[in-house]
Amino acid sequence: MRAFVTGATGFIGSNLVRALLADGHEVRALVRPAGDLRNLSGLPVELVGGDLESRRKLAEQVGGCEVVFHVAAHYSFWARDRESIYRVNVTGTENLLAAAHTARARRFVHTSSVAAIGVPPAGTLGTEETQTTLDELVSDYKKSKYLAEQAARQAAQDGLDVVIVNPSTPVGPHDIKPTPTGEIILRFLQDRMPAYVHTGLNLIDVADVARGHILAWQKGRTGERYILGHRNLSLKQMLEMLAAITGKPAPRFAIPHALPLAVAYFDEMILARYFGKTPQVSFYSVQMSQKAMYYDSSKAVRELGLPQSPIERALEKAVQWFEANGYV
Repeated sequence: MRAFVTGATGFIGSNLVRALLADGHEVRALVRPAGDLRNLSGLPVELVGGDLESRRKLAEQVGGCEVVFHVAAHYSFWARDRESIYRVNVTGTENLLAAAHTARARRFVHTSSVAAIGVPPAGTLGTEETQTTLDELVSDYKKSKYLAEQAARQAAQDGLDVVIVNPSTPVGPHDIKPTPTGEIILRFLQDRMPAYVHTGLNLIDVADVARGHILAWQKGRTGERYILGHRNLSLKQMLEMLAAITGKPAPRFAIPHALPLAVAYFDEMILARYFGKTPQVSFYSVQMSQKAMYYDSSKAVRELGLPQSPIERALEKAVQWFEANGYV
């Protein structure tokens, strides 16, 4: 089978490409002309240059592929990226859905996010049935993922065979950017995390997320969404795992959310806006950390057979990759 993959140079996308190739499938990857191709170096992948803006060109590029994996997204919490976030994540998704329909792709796997599900009420787990609204979502990135998922659902109602996957917080190798969670790991490795905040997240090995995409293609029900997650952990527990892996001490003290909120406001609203400096802390990301983002992935485990590999090993692989690639 030949698969068309967007976002193939990124964290989840490059792990998906490796899993598809390991299964014996052919991969055609959409890459930007000036994109960073390091994550695909040495892989037998057909590269096609372009973006998500032209439906006609996309239809030609998708032609001959049995399945489309739409992993690409502009992942940013910076206010300055607002226009690009919606153009790529919403309009780009609509264009690719239309192109897949024109090219008669047999199935379309849309990579959404638990961000589109929203933060569950305190003391509960988010599920595929959890519903949110645009007003409840605190960043343009989350709003864009919500709108993109709505477009995928509408395409399914209109006759395209679409399955939606909602990854939680993947960790592991090839986190090239890195993601916010990868940045936490790096800060720990670089001794730049003297304290922590009380928050929680759902971690999963990125290899399991990649496998979950393939399982969704093979077993998922049309129009359904599946949370690709595993263990719900506090940030403190995650840092203690990293301490056990590396031998470095975990931070002992928690700080109130008001402190990082103040730093983020100054960083993004003052330094970035008026002095053009790249902010180190996002105001929206600190806002989100005030609530535990815990989710239930039992539906994907039950219906798809989603693997649940040990999180300790996933964190270890992330540490090893960062060290081997000069990030630390």
